[in-house]
Amino acid sequence: MNQRSLSITAVAVLMLLAAPPSFAAGNANKEIATATAHAQMAAVAPNTATAVMHFHHIINCLVGAKGKDFDAGAGDPCKGMGNGALNDLGHATAVHARLERALVLSERALHAVNIKTARHDAARIAQVLKAANSIK
Repeated sequence: MNQRSLSITAVAVLMLLAAPPSFAAGNANKEIATATAHAQMAAVAPNTATAVMHFHHIINCLVGAKGKDFDAGAGDPCKGMGNGALNDLGHATAVHARLERALVLSERALHAVNIKTARHDAARIAQVLKAANSIK
């Protein structure tokens, strides 16, 4: 292999190594947007059961199908988008901390005792997710 071939190979390897994070970040953006939409749906849900279903959807979008808190029975609106926003994003970002907060709030919201509380929780979760999505 000559010097030129080695240089081209090195550039190709670097490009391949660089591609997955941006692809994963793109997945995370889609998953965050979907989770936000479900938080907004929960905020106007007609009853507690519907709000709780949307809280499960938020969690599923954040943790992904392999996450310990994933509930396959609740449905997966982020199916095929990636491995969950928290996984696709990586751990070393300011967005990750916001998503962790949204996850904790969503897990607590699963236990809402009435629609007023569920809607309040959903509005807070939507606010946190929107803030996460606004960080560049």
